[in-house]
Amino acid sequence: MSNDERLIYLLSITQQALKDYTNRMLANKGGTVTLAQAGILFLLNKKDGQYMSELGQVIGVDSSAMTRLVDRLEKAGLVKRRIDPENRRAISILLTPAGRQEATAALTVIKRINKEIKEDYSPEELNAFKKVLSGILDKYGKR
Repeated sequence: MSNDERLIYLLSITQQALKDYTNRMLANKGGTVTLAQAGILFLLNKKDGQYMSELGQVIGVDSSAMTRLVDRLEKAGLVKRRIDPENRRAISILLTPAGRQEATAALTVIKRINKEIKEDYSPEELNAFKKVLSGILDKYGKR
């Protein structure tokens, strides 16, 4: 166990390691999306046709980053854009059938990784971990 007291550093490198691992596992299972792109597919799977601005707020990226993410998803045939006829500046994003399949496949990988993470910890440790993360998010983040 590390005695490193640099919590921001530990959170940062842990997050990056987990993102990298998840992206590798998504690719190893034949997936075509990254974790960030999968997040968009998951949101659209719950509520299709969300506006790009809504999606960007939920996943915490600015409009230019959101545009790049959607561009890649659209190029891969996983989503399509629809301009709102009442407000031509508002663009909603729709899942294609291939996007729904990709979301399902990515969710399987991510559920497995979540299970792997939990395997080495007791329910009490996991509850304490979730409490700490939620506390940090409540104090410094926006939900």
